[in-house]
Amino acid sequence: MPISKGPQVFPRTEYLRRLAAVKEEMAQRDVDALVVTEQAHVTYLTGSTARSYDTRGLVVSARQEQPTFILRWMDVPAAFQETFMDRDKVVGYPEELMGNPSKNGYDAVIDFLLEAGLANGGIGLELGNLSVDAAEKFKGRLPEARIINFFDVITSIRNVKSDLEIAVMREAAAIADAGILRAAEVISPGMREADAIAEIVGTLARGANGKPGTWIATPFLCASSRIGTPHVTWSEDVFRQGSQINLEIAGVRHGYTAPICRTYSIGKPSDCLLRIHEAQLAGLEAGLDSVRAGAVIGDVAHAIHRATERLGFKKRSRPGYGIGIDWGERTLSLQEGNLSVLKPNMTFHMHLGSWVEEDFGYVISESIRVTESGVEVLTKAPRELFVLR
Repeated sequence: MPISKGPQVFPRTEYLRRLAAVKEEMAQRDVDALVVTEQAHVTYLTGSTARSYDTRGLVVSARQEQPTFILRWMDVPAAFQETFMDRDKVVGYPEELMGNPSKNGYDAVIDFLLEAGLANGGIGLELGNLSVDAAEKFKGRLPEARIINFFDVITSIRNVKSDLEIAVMREAAAIADAGILRAAEVISPGMREADAIAEIVGTLARGANGKPGTWIATPFLCASSRIGTPHVTWSEDVFRQGSQINLEIAGVRHGYTAPICRTYSIGKPSDCLLRIHEAQLAGLEAGLDSVRAGAVIGDVAHAIHRATERLGFKKRSRPGYGIGIDWGERTLSLQEGNLSVLKPNMTFHMHLGSWVEEDFGYVISESIRVTESGVEVLTKAPRELFVLR
């Protein structure tokens, strides 16, 4: 029995609006057909969030309203159910292309381009998302085509969110908040880090306000001797009296991801921890005060750095980056010297994590939205150093 359409996250008009923006960029670059391979971009243009661990391509043609999604045959039902697209726009390739040293799913994409008469013009590829072998396959099998690099073009389009997207990001932020508060409830001396993560992840899955989490972004829990490391997960250790825990998690709704960081201390915090909390909190608040439509991104970063340095801590890492689908958006970086201008409905993870020594660091952050007159802080967990007994 054929699978039926599932509930759509956004209306069809929202996806057609996004596709129209992509096609406008295609026209400017003289691209007749675009092969989209990055997962976040596939989600953005179709609504598909199902992971496929095999090669696939979404072909956007200037001639067609809908794109064509080409992927492994067994992944076709999920792609059809999740997306706004018609059934004939989701095409499965045969199992013979799996584990084949000479051919793979990209050959099916190339075959489609050839059969559809799209192989003699400009072909856009996300080259930064393709292996060298894959890029060479496209070039070798499409000798008449003009290969045009489309890497990060869709990322730039995604930077400014629609109001519909912002609504989903608010839902994701509420889930992140719930995870932070659950951590404060369960972390205690003698508890295994793994058991604390199980409670936190369970909360991220159950969600908030009746909206469940739809994916688990990797949670980073850095405790004990590992608080100077930003990107490690939980260990086999247990929490102890005097332990510090740096936690970075994210709520996820239909691919849209809202991260948050908070720091916890079991028992009385050290003087150093209290001082860095004060400095990083000052930097966070200075950054939030600087955000508004029309502001220069580099000026916001400058305000953050000056605030932390006045209180004795130099933050070496950038204080934030763009967020949306799948945590980060590469083309927005909150760094000094960045002359890009903030626009309404840009969204950022303003991240005041600071790693001072190899064995000491601290984290606090918020997911935020740029507004015409200032900033909306999407995450709303208490902006404090959590002291646990």
